[in-house]
Formats: sequence, structure tokens, C-alpha cells
Amino acid sequence: MQRIRLRYTKRGRLRFTSHRDFQRAFERALRRAEVPMAYSAGFTPHPKVSYANAAPTGTGSEAEYLEIALTEARDPDTLRELLDESLPAGLDIVDAVEARTPGLADRLTASVWELRLDGVTPEEAGRAVAAFEAAETVEVERQTKKGMRAFDARPAVVSLDVSPEAHSPEADRPTDQPCAILRLVVRHVTPAVRPDDVLSGLRAVADLAPPVPAAVTRLAQGLFDEETGTVTDPLAPDREAAPALTTAAAAATVPAVEGPA
Repeated sequence: MQRIRLRYTKRGRLRFTSHRDFQRAFERALRRAEVPMAYSAGFTPHPKVSYANAAPTGTGSEAEYLEIALTEARDPDTLRELLDESLPAGLDIVDAVEARTPGLADRLTASVWELRLDGVTPEEAGRAVAAFEAAETVEVERQTKKGMRAFDARPAVVSLDVSPEAHSPEADRPTDQPCAILRLVVRHVTPAVRPDDVLSGLRAVADLAPPVPAAVTRLAQGLFDEETGTVTDPLAPDREAAPALTTAAAAATVPAVEGPA
């Protein structure tokens, strides 16, 4: 059995697809690409696909991750191309590596988000960001299955800045109206703090209310580096492990050479 880890995107109008919609589309792509999938046991077998921390419906993403299990080995790059061709434009498979280390989900501890606020000037956004960062607590409310829940969104926000330019396809839209771009780094905590919770917090502490819904895109997702304050690539350990394993295997096949007596 081989395990492959994939990074995919949700762009354009397909950001409105739910996670269940993507699951159905991806399973159809697996069949079209004739991927030798491993299946679960039982009366209703399902392809062994593990999804990790999917973005909320309505948000774009450049960094969604999943893992598939195969019954036959395949080249990750070739597999990526076949699956990408079998999915609609906007749901794009952009990276693939063989899983050589455990714990992909454990490496997804933070996300980098970009929020485009049309109708808001950078100066207005800057004042709201300063008020948010100065606050010790930012109480927000969210509707859950058990009713309205209040929680503090401030501790999960590592950084919040006004960006001079957009870095995501979702945010890069020409307009004659003022526009502020926010860059946000959020830890994955419980309860989860989402970009819309941060927007609610900005409204609570600074009365910032964009006239139109914000365009939200996840730019990155991975392990948060406390020293640098950055979010690292969660697939990097698998890439780094590949040469080491190859070298170790080659060394095991080389007979030992004894030195002079």
C-alpha cells in the first residue's frame, strides 16, 4: 500500500462548494483517473481518503490537504496531473508527495488568511486592526447546533495586518471603490476561530462594518513556527524524508569493506 498526500485549491465560484460537494467530485475524479484506490471493509466500502481541516463553505483556499491510500505504487507527479485533469477548473490539485512521515493533520496548527474588504479604506482598516490588537479580549458570538455561543477570539489571532497588496486570486478584483486587504494568521484552537469571527471582532471593537461581504482566501496552512512567526509547509517533512530513505536503502545494499588488518 502507498499513501499520497495532495494539496488542492478552491478558487472562483467553486469556493461556494461545500466539503461534501468536494468529496463527491474528488471520488468521481479518482474513478475517471483510474487510480488504484484502497477501500474500507464492510458492506459499503469507501475509498480510503483522509481529509484534513477543510475551509468553510464560501471561502477560497490555496492550501487544502488530503491523503489517499493506494493498492499499487504510483508516481506522485503523474497522479497529480491525472487527478487535476479530472476535476473542474477551480478545484485544482497543485502538489503531491508520497507520505513518508506520520501525522499530517498534527502539522496543521495554523492558517494564513487574506480578507478583501471592498468599500473600506486602508486607513479605516488600520484603525480597526490597532483596536483589535490592543484589546485583551474580543468577545464574539456564533450560531452552533446547540444555539448561540460566545467565546474570546483574541488569543487565537497571532497577527493581523493591513497588507499593501493582494496575494490571492480571490482578492485580486479590479474595483473603483476603496479596498483594504487584511492578512491574518490564526492558530487552530477549540472552538475554531474563523475569519468571519475576526470580522465580527473588528465590528465589536472598532465598529468596522464592510458594506459588502468580505472575500476570504486561505493562503497557507501548516505548522506554526514560534521563532519566525510563520506557517510552514506541512508536506516539507515528506519531501525531506525521501532522499534520506533512498540513501539509507542504497547504503544497506553496499557490502561492508574491511580496513587493513
